[in-house]
Amino acid sequence: MNFLHQAISQAFDTIFNVQIPENQVNLEQTKKEFDGHVTFVVFPFIRHTKKSPEETANILGQYLKENCTQVADFNVIKGFLNIVLNDEYWLNTFEQQILKEDFGFLKPNGEKVMVEYSSPNTNKPLHLGHVRNNLLGYAVAEILKAAGYEVIKANLVNDRGIHICKSMLAWQKFGNGEKPETAHLKGDHLVGKYYVIFDQEYKKEIEALKADGKTEDEAKKQAPLILEAQEMLQKWEAGDDEVKTLWKTMNSWVYAGFDETYKKLGVNFDKFYYESNTYLLGKDIVEEGLAKGVFFKKVDDSVWIDLTADGLDEKLVRRADGTSVYITQDLGTAQLKYDDFKMQQSIYVVGNEQDYHFKVLFLILAKLGKSWAKGLYHLSYGMVDLPSGKMKSREGTVVDADDLIQEMQDTAKEKTEALGKVDHFEDAEKENLYRMIGMGALKYFLLKVEPKKRLLFDPKESIDFQGNTGPFIQYTHARIKSVLTKANYQELKVTYPSHLAETELDLIQILSKYPEVLASAAKEHNPAAIANYTYDLAKSYNKFYQTESILKVEEENIKQFRLQLSCHTAATLNKGMSLLGIEMPERM
Repeated sequence: MNFLHQAISQAFDTIFNVQIPENQVNLEQTKKEFDGHVTFVVFPFIRHTKKSPEETANILGQYLKENCTQVADFNVIKGFLNIVLNDEYWLNTFEQQILKEDFGFLKPNGEKVMVEYSSPNTNKPLHLGHVRNNLLGYAVAEILKAAGYEVIKANLVNDRGIHICKSMLAWQKFGNGEKPETAHLKGDHLVGKYYVIFDQEYKKEIEALKADGKTEDEAKKQAPLILEAQEMLQKWEAGDDEVKTLWKTMNSWVYAGFDETYKKLGVNFDKFYYESNTYLLGKDIVEEGLAKGVFFKKVDDSVWIDLTADGLDEKLVRRADGTSVYITQDLGTAQLKYDDFKMQQSIYVVGNEQDYHFKVLFLILAKLGKSWAKGLYHLSYGMVDLPSGKMKSREGTVVDADDLIQEMQDTAKEKTEALGKVDHFEDAEKENLYRMIGMGALKYFLLKVEPKKRLLFDPKESIDFQGNTGPFIQYTHARIKSVLTKANYQELKVTYPSHLAETELDLIQILSKYPEVLASAAKEHNPAAIANYTYDLAKSYNKFYQTESILKVEEENIKQFRLQLSCHTAATLNKGMSLLGIEMPERM
């Protein structure tokens, strides 16, 4: 639209003898209830024209119509100049932009960004919260990649600590040598089972101690199981061979289980960091902060930073006994990540319960003079709730990812078979289709909502072939593929029609906006922008499909143009949905 910025700037100069820089000419998409494609708001400029908003807009509109070949007409609503662009402009846009092979991919910008997501604990399976985290992190990474960034997908695994020792100890005491293959359980579920057993047995010991006259607090601290778990952690930190061997074995079970779940979710990683390797990091940064006067010591030798002037509080960064706290480790890991990759941006995909933690972390790094701290960003997201009673987890508290994935595929199968449209499919193709529909519904539903918002997810409602859902967009893609197959379509040089139907023009207009939407989604770290764009595009195509004949139109050039328009709509739907990790069926 640079030509319009230039033409409007020239109009001000020619008519009103006023120099308005092109970058101050802001254009908006015309609202659907008005006629036009682009709107220029004249209110900010009437002080230069010395005329009413309506008169200013009419004068500018007439100038554009007479002097700008792409402008077909205009109308004025108060101070809003709605500009109608001609068919030639839109057909040129289609040919020069949408048909290009690199359409929908922005040029490399030379910037490197790390997106850290997933961050599981190795004492239990991935759950519903992890699902949103993984899908959000993966989508943001893919969007940034398409927007021209070099992207590193990172996963910081919490593989050490007292919670890990609880699973290990319970397996030692109650496992009888059980392994994933003998238990017929995924490794992460087996280890999670013993974490639950530890909690159950620990509670029994607490009740027994309370019955002997101990207080709740005393019982929790003196229960034999927790004392043994603490001893096991000390042995782990001291490098005890037996404990380390058990830790490696049980973690290997968990990692194998995680890998299966990641594969089902369709997410991947370029770099893994492990807290067992990073938990001692940060101690040098504490010394650096003390030397710079950023940190201070209290009388008990503990080290703190005072952030009260920044509206926060005092924050402990090293205990009196010299041991690290969680933020110490995060300071060290942030430095390690930067040293490894020298990225301009580092995005942490973490739930909103950690908002305060990241404010403190980023502020400390800035105060330490880390030049790269300005590129740190917390992509905060809300909780996911399920309607009560819709699904039950193995432990009855948290819905784990594998159960949710299976539920989605089962629901997809049930709803698809009820429509009776896949009876002629081979069994393998059916199962693959149910997987694509189920996962498409899950991913789309979780990603179409802006990350910061808490959302209520109903698996059955998400699998609907009408409305703002993944399956609706998948079905639109399959519909287009069916049309192209029936036409035996091959892309050829097309002679364009002299006039565009309204639905054709609408479709080209929305297709042309894809690069702009992609750039905005990357800048805002917001996959919802891509999700809702693909829905609007699918709606626009379906209106075109219902209104215009494609295969039966008599004029061959119109038929070929509509097939070409259909083909590139499918390609753009596929590009957008693939950024969300959603596969598009060829037929449904």
